Amino acid sequence: MVIDAFTQGKTRPGEDPISTLRFGVNYTPRRGWFHAWHDFDPAHAREDLDQIAALGLDHVRVFHLWPLLQPNRTFIRPAAVDQLARLVDLAGEAGLDVLVDGVQGHLSSFDFYPAWTRSWHHRNVFTDPEAVAAQAELMRTLGRALADRPHLIGLQLGNELNNLVEHNPVTPAEVDHYLDTLLAAAREHLPEGRLATHSAYDAAWYGDDHPFTPEASARKGDVTTVHPWVFSGDCARRYGPRSPQVLHLAEYGTELAKAYAEDPARPVWVQETGAPEPHIPAADAPDFARATVRNAAGCEGLWGVTWWCSHDVDRSLADYPELEYTLGLFDSRGRAKPIATALAETVAEVRAGLHPARPRDTALVLECTPSTRSVSGPGGAYFEAWTALRAEGARPAVVLAERADDAAYLAARGIKDVVRLP
Repeated sequence: MVIDAFTQGKTRPGEDPISTLRFGVNYTPRRGWFHAWHDFDPAHAREDLDQIAALGLDHVRVFHLWPLLQPNRTFIRPAAVDQLARLVDLAGEAGLDVLVDGVQGHLSSFDFYPAWTRSWHHRNVFTDPEAVAAQAELMRTLGRALADRPHLIGLQLGNELNNLVEHNPVTPAEVDHYLDTLLAAAREHLPEGRLATHSAYDAAWYGDDHPFTPEASARKGDVTTVHPWVFSGDCARRYGPRSPQVLHLAEYGTELAKAYAEDPARPVWVQETGAPEPHIPAADAPDFARATVRNAAGCEGLWGVTWWCSHDVDRSLADYPELEYTLGLFDSRGRAKPIATALAETVAEVRAGLHPARPRDTALVLECTPSTRSVSGPGGAYFEAWTALRAEGARPAVVLAERADDAAYLAARGIKDVVRLP
């Protein structure tokens, strides 16, 4: 699929290529969180979106709830689809482009299953043929409904679907079939240049024998999405919130993802990163945001950065993990937090060309198997070696051991030297 000027920041010939980078936020409604879909209020949504646009961000990622969209396996609610289309239109009116996630089975520690997949109706959402076909039809329906929206970036299958594997056992081969089926359905009605993507949380990259694999993330869909969270592997607590391991985590996730791609030019999207308390204390959050964006922007092939999230979860809502109440750029009353100002200022710096991407001509070789994938995550030997080099001022790329002697591949990535762990 050719990624056109729309999906790369609407650049035109002669424009500074730095403007191709996209910066946005994952939209969490201020009033009622995602339960707001039960009684969608366009005025409230527009207020939230205007606040986001005022930060100078250019896109949002939005989420409807799967049980509300598809309450029966063979019934997709037109009213719910219309709500989603209305939100996309409101975002466009605010000057924001939109990525729409489709099958919302997991959001912020809660799982959302339609009743037809649970209890004595239980169907494995990854392997049951009729359940997979139903999800594919949902993606087709959303694509058909949104195809003519000029501000649509594309469709994503859903948010971190690999969170559902505990209750839906699946093999890597079955995951591949599931992703291929839904991505094909998502593309069916999308205009040329719009993206069809999928996402996974960090276990796909760091989890030994996790059924969602790095290869699936880096080779299926039109861009690779990464969600480098500082709580994965207890990273921030292990190394400290101001450590190089934390401040370069999104950069590292981007470079790791590039190593698994077959196409050296495949873009990587830092689609979720944020500053959850207490992992990142509130006083450190602005500097964390600045460092995260600046360091990620230094990676060649970066599609963009999308912060998690727009608005704090209101504490009147119960039973969220503590960190979920603190992740917003805006608090639950709609007031911009210091991290919002820091992010806006840093995005403006990057757009002004102050933190340009630069080639990486030296790569650190990653040797692992599906059963030893954790070496590349926080606490792992490879992760610690890469971040130690970065703290010393080096800018290493990542290359898989099986490609370390492939001269043509290394040349395509601009890699001149490879370094192996002792």
